[in-house]
Order: sequence, then C-alpha cells, then structure tokens
Amino acid sequence: MGSPSGPPYDPDDPDRERRERDTEPIPRYRPDDEPGRGPDMTGGPFLSDDVGYGVGPSGYPGEGRAGRTWDPDQPPVISEEELAGLRADAQGMAPRRVLPLEDEPSSLVARYLFPTERYRGEWKRHWIHLTTPILVGVAATFVLGYLSGFLAGQDVGALTTIAVLLWFAVMGWVAWRVADWWYDRFILTNKRVMVVNGIITRRVAMMPLTRVTDMKYEQSPTGRALNYGTFVLESAGQEQALREIKNLPNPNELYLRVVEEMYEPQAVEARLGKEADEAKADDGA
Repeated sequence: MGSPSGPPYDPDDPDRERRERDTEPIPRYRPDDEPGRGPDMTGGPFLSDDVGYGVGPSGYPGEGRAGRTWDPDQPPVISEEELAGLRADAQGMAPRRVLPLEDEPSSLVARYLFPTERYRGEWKRHWIHLTTPILVGVAATFVLGYLSGFLAGQDVGALTTIAVLLWFAVMGWVAWRVADWWYDRFILTNKRVMVVNGIITRRVAMMPLTRVTDMKYEQSPTGRALNYGTFVLESAGQEQALREIKNLPNPNELYLRVVEEMYEPQAVEARLGKEADEAKADDGA
C-alpha cells in the first residue's frame, strides 16, 4: 500500500510499481541467518544501516559500487584498471620514478653494517664540495708558475726552489682534500642514517631512523641549478652529530628515500623485491 503521507492507492497508477520499488528497503545480512553466510549465500559479513555499501550491480547487497563483497578483515584489492589512473596525471605526466640503488655496499661501507641491516644506498658529497681546493690549486699553479719563471730569470735559484716546493705543498693539500671527499659517504639503511669520513682518523656518526623527529633540506639558487643541498636532521630537539650534512647530491630524491624508509618500509621492500625478480627474469631470458 502507499505511504500514509503519499497519494491514495490506485491499482491503475502506472508509476505505482516504480515508487514501491524505489522505497523498498535495501536487504541486509542478519545475525540470525546461516552462520558465515548472508541471505544471498555470498558469504559476506553483516552490514548495518550506517555502512555506506548498497546493492551492487549484480543485485547483491554489500557489493558497493565496485561489485565486490566488502570484508573489513581483508585489505582492499586494487585491480590493474583501478591503477591505470595512477600511472599518469591529467597532463599526461608519469609519476616519479625512484632511481635504482646499488645492489651491494662498497667495501668502505660494508664493514660498518651489521648482518640483519638492509642496505639502501650510499652517496658521496656533490662535486661542489671540492670548489675551494680546486680553485686554490688552479690559482697556485698560475701564480707560482709565473713567479718561478720570473725568479729563474733573476738568477736566484734558492727562491725558485722555494716556489716549486710551495707549489708541491699546495698540490698535496688539494690531493688530500680530494681523497677526503672520496672517502666521505652518506649511508642509508632500513634502520639508520650514517656519515663515514676521514682518511687516517675515521669518524662514523649515525642516527636511528626511529629517533628522527624532523628532517628538511635546503637548496640555495646555486644548489637548485647544480642539484645539491644541505640536510638538517632533528632528534628530540637535541644537538646531534648528524644535525647538518652539507652538499649532498640530488637532495629531493634522497629526501624521498629517507621519508619512504621511515613511513613506508614495506613499500620499499616490495619495490626492491619486484626489481630483483625482473632482473632475474631478464637474465633468464
């Protein structure tokens, strides 16, 4: 029969069946149905009125718009069609691709990693870190070379020898700075960040990822042009050995790597495992 507040019942009304169908309550699973199965025998869970899942395309309740039975105990299954929209944005730009990592740490770094630690990468500082020693070496070569030639014409052999020895000393200092740059590494694992440097006196500083409370990187206009930056790490408001790390290359990529390792370690493992499987498949082919 019609609703008391609606129009009077008319058996010849052509819209009567449509109104009754539209006002019919959506069937729900009841606790007193067969255990573990709903009235439509789909085996889905009980749905209350406040759950935002209605009748699906096949006519079964609990399917929602995707046509799948909703189960709160199971993670959502995302199909390839649903992922298609994530592969490119509205402008056709592809999502960020993570740069590949080295499979194994270098011999310089491997000695500082314990067996259960998963290696994520190591980075030398940007070549801009060598600007000062390189400029000093170039300037010393021109100045002392000119001075040596001038003194040689004045027949003062002792001063010429001193100028040459001074040039060798400057070049030795430049070589030392280059070697120190080569052995200076920033290291990321699944448990900590580390900085290893020093040639004769080795210095190893670390900070657990769980202790990092804030992290940022800064890029000057020159840093943006040459792709380097300075990382600043905070740990519970305390001064740390790794608080400021200057002249790291590709800071945006490195920042995303550290953040992903802190908040989505499972995604990192899944991606690296997939890359390893693809590499094995290519080798087999």
